[in-house]
Amino acid sequence: MKKNYELPSLNEAKLRSRSSVQTQQFILDPQLVGIGLHKKYMLHTFGCQANVRDSEVMAGILESLGFTMANSDEEADLILLNTCAIRENAENKVFGQIGNLKHLKQRNPELIIGIAGCMAQEEVVINKILQSYHQVDLVFGTHNIHRLGDLVYKAMFTKEKTIEVYSKEGDIIENLPERRFGEHKAWVNIMYGCDKFCTYCIVPFTRGKERSRSIDDILDEVKDLKQRGFKEVTLLGQNVNSYGKDLDIEGGFAQLLKEVALTGIERIRFTTSHPWDFTQAMVETIASYPNIMPYIHLPVQSGNNDILKIMGRRYTVEEYLDTINRLKAAIPHVTFSTDIIVGFPNESDEQFEDTLKLYDHVGFDFAFTFIYSPRSGTPAAKFEDNISLEIKKKRLAALNERVKHFALLHNQKMVNQVVEVLVDGPSKKDPNVYSGYTPHQKLVNFKAENVKSGDIIQVLVKEAKTWFLLGEQLTNTKEAF
Repeated sequence: MKKNYELPSLNEAKLRSRSSVQTQQFILDPQLVGIGLHKKYMLHTFGCQANVRDSEVMAGILESLGFTMANSDEEADLILLNTCAIRENAENKVFGQIGNLKHLKQRNPELIIGIAGCMAQEEVVINKILQSYHQVDLVFGTHNIHRLGDLVYKAMFTKEKTIEVYSKEGDIIENLPERRFGEHKAWVNIMYGCDKFCTYCIVPFTRGKERSRSIDDILDEVKDLKQRGFKEVTLLGQNVNSYGKDLDIEGGFAQLLKEVALTGIERIRFTTSHPWDFTQAMVETIASYPNIMPYIHLPVQSGNNDILKIMGRRYTVEEYLDTINRLKAAIPHVTFSTDIIVGFPNESDEQFEDTLKLYDHVGFDFAFTFIYSPRSGTPAAKFEDNISLEIKKKRLAALNERVKHFALLHNQKMVNQVVEVLVDGPSKKDPNVYSGYTPHQKLVNFKAENVKSGDIIQVLVKEAKTWFLLGEQLTNTKEAF
């Protein structure tokens, strides 16, 4: 049976060529329409915003087949897990959930359990599924989401385990069905893949090479979202700063940002930026358009140059700080978040202290912090993981104390200020308390009347907590469509 599977290969996934990327238009096979009638699906998403956007497409394809979304696993005929491979802990959560679904498969043999996303692109994961998780019926990767209809058909009607995972540089598929999970905030893919190959990261292997969508296709999507009443778009890519290089687009990401800003949509964000590619043109564009939010997520990973070199990050601490300083000079009140890994192989106490010093110097508003986790197939996985878990945890705790200190410090500066908040919705516990985010990505819980999700209102900040602000509505200045 195994010979009928299309299995992933890390050796193939790491190849990079100069061949042009193929852009294809999605066409749903009419014979597949209706195969999901009177059936329900459940979709669980793990990991980053790119996975959330992929799940919106998966949901769109399934609903094109006639499926409707279930309220729970128990009532579903098809359960998909869209997975993340960035860290070992993320994979363990997925395997735990697969194990928890076994009893549902025993109760209902017709239930289809599927695994998608970055974990599916890993050879070791597929081998583990084949050996130990026989309840899994369907596996597909990041490069063949557009084939979901055909794969579900095969799993439903052949009753055979279906595994189809492409290991290639990747294409671009336009016109995909979608079910947007939000009503006023939307993710917009501007590119796919990554060519940076940081030594610890599996993403270039699971997502393929950097490949950009055309400006016209992106603008059409943003304009459509604006017309439908969306207030905020987040431009997505593994490294958005590299946008357009493969298409020789003059101005690259800075030009795209300008074009998106000119659509007039209320708020524009982007993630993720690599410090190596943060051009001055980008800085100036962000500073020039008020609907580009003054919040930058800029992963540093370490505050020591030797560790950065071993990580393959391609910049120095000094170069990183230069980017931070240029942004601060051009954009008043800009806020920063970052990613940091502690306990990378051979990281000394002194090198970790350099990271703490960098954090103190920049004073990030927030950080996503992680203990180093080796990923099979990456160069760093061959390094000796020579730092004990005890020391890693100690370093993480020390770093997180810095994170909490600066988060509260920055929030305290917001007290008695009036901020503009895009309303997400009311609290489940108190219908008079709402939440939303400021342009600087500050979460605000506030008392209000006669507001709804998608409104943009003025809120007076009354109190600061470590991770959020408390306030009260002043006026409802802009309403949702």
